[in-house]
Amino acid sequence: MKFKILTLFPEMFESFLNSSIIKRAIANNLISVELINIRDYTKDKYHRVDTPPIGGGAGLIMKCQPIYDALQSNITKNSYKIILAPRGYKYDQKKAEMLSKKKEIVILCGHYEGVDERVYKYFDEAISIGDFVLTGGETAAFCLIDSISRLIKGVISENSTKEESFTCNLLEYPQYTEPSEFLGDRVPRILFSGNHTAINKYRKKKSFILTKIYRPDLFANYQLTIKDLELLAEIESGEIPEWEMNAIIKGMKYTKDR
Repeated sequence: MKFKILTLFPEMFESFLNSSIIKRAIANNLISVELINIRDYTKDKYHRVDTPPIGGGAGLIMKCQPIYDALQSNITKNSYKIILAPRGYKYDQKKAEMLSKKKEIVILCGHYEGVDERVYKYFDEAISIGDFVLTGGETAAFCLIDSISRLIKGVISENSTKEESFTCNLLEYPQYTEPSEFLGDRVPRILFSGNHTAINKYRKKKSFILTKIYRPDLFANYQLTIKDLELLAEIESGEIPEWEMNAIIKGMKYTKDR
């Protein structure tokens, strides 16, 4: 996967591209990120890339010509062109999965009060990462690069992406680390049982609970199976089901010292 970023502030990407998973993905040639400075393409004699809006209004608007020339000079037949803008499609995991199948993604980072309306038609789609205002599209571009890259084969463990939040309209279940008790809070004993079938059922129930509380919109779109309905009934009862208690008891011999 190749990313080409059209930006007025390429220096903002320095730390992001040299840290953690993204750094390793670049080093392993799984992704590449090319930063293209829009300022290098201006033909304005004063090297301006922005100007006050025609008709009046607050702030500055990025000009057509530098954006157009930067875009045309760097696209290929494989380029999928995205403009980051408030009017765009609201970004989600499904969109990230779709974009991860592209060979090359070109992202325009808007800045100031936005971009000249006439450049929109040169892009395949507009994307917004949420209903809030950012100073510029650079931080939004971080989100796209990160969320898409982790879906590229080899960037992270394939199993890690299968159980993450939003992959199936459920939030991820709670996770724990050692020690088994911290300031009076104990790790649920079922997780020490060694019974992976029971553990998976327990985790599914916790995902249901978290999703219903924090993201009822996601839960409404989740397709419940007969087994899911049984788990929901157990949640409603508030009692520990027999399968969970049996798994805990059988696993106790492995957790006597915990």
